[in-house]
Amino acid sequence: MTTLYTVINWLLLFGYWLLIAGVTLRVMMKRRAVPSAMAWLLVIYILPLVGIITYLLFGELNLGKRRAERSKALWPSTARWIEDLKGCRRIFASENSEVARSLFQLCEHRQGIGGLQGNQMQLLTSTDDALLALIRDIGLAQNNIEMVFYIWQAGGLVDQVVEALIAAAQRGVRCRLMLDSAGSVAFFRSPYPMRLRDAGVNVVEALHVSILRVFLRRMDLRQHRKMVLIDNYIAYTGSMNMVDPRFFKQDAGVGQWIDIMARIEGPVATAMGIIFSCDWEIETGERILPPPYDVNIMPFEQAMGHTIQVIASGPGFPDGVIHQALLTSIYAAREQLVMTTPYLVPSDNLLHAICTAAQRGVEVHIIIPRHNDSMLVGWASRAFFAELLEAGVLIHQFEGGLLHTKSVLVDGQLSLVGTVNLDMRSLWLNFEITLVIDDDDFGGDLARVQKDYLARSRLIEARVWSKRPYWQRIVERLFYFFSPLL
Repeated sequence: MTTLYTVINWLLLFGYWLLIAGVTLRVMMKRRAVPSAMAWLLVIYILPLVGIITYLLFGELNLGKRRAERSKALWPSTARWIEDLKGCRRIFASENSEVARSLFQLCEHRQGIGGLQGNQMQLLTSTDDALLALIRDIGLAQNNIEMVFYIWQAGGLVDQVVEALIAAAQRGVRCRLMLDSAGSVAFFRSPYPMRLRDAGVNVVEALHVSILRVFLRRMDLRQHRKMVLIDNYIAYTGSMNMVDPRFFKQDAGVGQWIDIMARIEGPVATAMGIIFSCDWEIETGERILPPPYDVNIMPFEQAMGHTIQVIASGPGFPDGVIHQALLTSIYAAREQLVMTTPYLVPSDNLLHAICTAAQRGVEVHIIIPRHNDSMLVGWASRAFFAELLEAGVLIHQFEGGLLHTKSVLVDGQLSLVGTVNLDMRSLWLNFEITLVIDDDDFGGDLARVQKDYLARSRLIEARVWSKRPYWQRIVERLFYFFSPLL
């Protein structure tokens, strides 16, 4: 009997180390950044069983078998649709400013579609203005409404959006609504989904969270886009979830969320439509390609409209394209670079690019909220301050609420606005969308918004920061080590 127990113990020990060795090999064979791989190996070795389970759940970009198959199958039809759109040459820009040229070339080569001109764009800096404009456009919709959001929470003006959608569906407008399962969990537990479906709105819960699927798909892969499309011509996107900040996370202690949204009329709405079409097919298996763009409804002169490029990321889309776009835009800066983000946990390459910009004489400003709704990300962000400050980067902590705006402005000319945070999750994992605008008029509008943020922010002084308590530095370094996993 003793011999049997001894054999069993040796077999268990052998199996245990074989499992660790197997997972270690898997971590090393995956092409990933060295800091990320080292962080995962540390977790696995310090907390072996917990670390292995955590890695299997969150360590690899696993979309799930059905979604992966759909993602692969949709691209031939999507590519044909893009080629057909290219036949409409007048909507494509032939020239870009010097600061934007490299970025637009990158996007065209990686995504297969160039920048689109002749768009009219309005920057909405108030949530009330954005929601009221959306309610008005929904009320005027004639053919179709498509919406995708990470968070949808009832209350305030959002309830009026629901009523407008119900009215649109009842008068025959085709309405499709896709919401992230984790971000909109409260919404899906409310009566609203049933009300919308009863009225004829097609409501889909994207990337459903279920304990039964934890080993079949990565559970923290999220649909993080915020996008509205109306009649294949009007589009909205930006940092704003479908929430009224007066009714959202009031007990979080961070103040009201501050966002921006862009309202666009023009051909870029058609390009955004193919992104929604891909997301819809990946989630539901239903293929509904947007109709070709109607050149006869473009009322703006090409020279007067904004030139815009759309960048989409996530499983099934070009790998790392938004990360590349950020790097390209930062290295293009010659005079000034202003970035706003609620979550600052950059990759090593992004951190190096920002510091290099400051060190070659570019005036670099980063605006982040003073109080963050994520303690982990808040501490991890602080771990980057010393290096940024030493390079000459000006870090401003916004004190007027939780600054949720994601924006980049390069030399007052090149603007990036969308859903992407400066963290690993947005850069490498989630479904995201960013608009790239090559226009000094729009750049002026964004500069005024950022100037207002700066006026309500407190500048971090390098001398004061260097004197912070030693225990804070220890906590910062601890979370910094795990930053590749956040």
